[in-house]
Amino acid sequence: MVPVDLAHVDKLEKSLSTAAKLADSFGASLVYVGVTSALPGSMGHTPDEYREKLEDFAKAEGLSHGVSTEALAKLDPDVTADLNRALLEAVDECGADLVVMESHVPNITDYIWPSHGGHLASHAKVSVMIVRG
Repeated sequence: MVPVDLAHVDKLEKSLSTAAKLADSFGASLVYVGVTSALPGSMGHTPDEYREKLEDFAKAEGLSHGVSTEALAKLDPDVTADLNRALLEAVDECGADLVVMESHVPNITDYIWPSHGGHLASHAKVSVMIVRG
């Protein structure tokens, strides 16, 4: 499973390429997970439009890296507050055995608000590989 923020794909290259290399090496498939709300946003005016963009992204990544891919769009009323919970649900929903996700280099604010990657690594029932961007 690879969590993606379609608005910041340009900052996810390390995790995307790492996940693709792992999938290729082990004959695994990748599930790209995105979380959105029902409100219009820069990545889609409706949840269906967002889902289509995520599916297009997954197909393009699969073709680019020669691996099997799929997309899982999660709908959440408050993405900012519930992102960690939504990602943990997605792990179970897609049956992932590994999460590969990008994270920033830790800074002082991480002592107050832990990163999403740190939260997943602490609470997921599967292995989580954090790739620093």
